[in-house]
Amino acid sequence: MSENEPEDRGLLGDAKVEIVGMAKQGVKHPSTKPVLTGAAIGAVAGILLPVVSWPLGLAAGAGIALYSRIKK
Repeated sequence: MSENEPEDRGLLGDAKVEIVGMAKQGVKHPSTKPVLTGAAIGAVAGILLPVVSWPLGLAAGAGIALYSRIKK
């Protein structure tokens, strides 16, 4: 593979790139706001559902939002 060809990172590689980008750029990164919104929605759902706690809902909401951002 040459340096000019794009690298196929896969799902975990793409997630790592997005998470590192969000950590470095903060709110300026285009994925930060949708992931934070997903985390908030998941936390509220976790509070309302009797079996799920808010930290689990927060993590699930953020994970789903991140996955949907990566797949676009």
